[in-house]
Amino acid sequence: MDWLCLIVAGLSECGWAIGLKYTEGFTKLVPSVFTVLSMALSIWLLSIAMKSIPVGTAYAVWTGIGVVGVAILGMILFGESRDIMRIICLFVIIAGIVGLNLVPSS
Repeated sequence: MDWLCLIVAGLSECGWAIGLKYTEGFTKLVPSVFTVLSMALSIWLLSIAMKSIPVGTAYAVWTGIGVVGVAILGMILFGESRDIMRIICLFVIIAGIVGLNLVPSS
């Protein structure tokens, strides 16, 4: 259950990061409300996940989902670069997250 919370927390991080783009400096009400709610949900679920998942692992997975997810969404929604080196770097981030999960956390 904690891993599910962590994954949803990471997806919520994507939601608020992308939402920030649409708030236009928190001047638009609906995107601003969505963004703040996504922030709160993300942090709350992260805190639940950290009850049993080591902090370093949980934070790496949470931010990793956010980084990779937002980069992909930026490419899809905003036409950001799809350069091959950028894609390779995303795979390196994913490999690092997987690696952290494979190493015992004592």
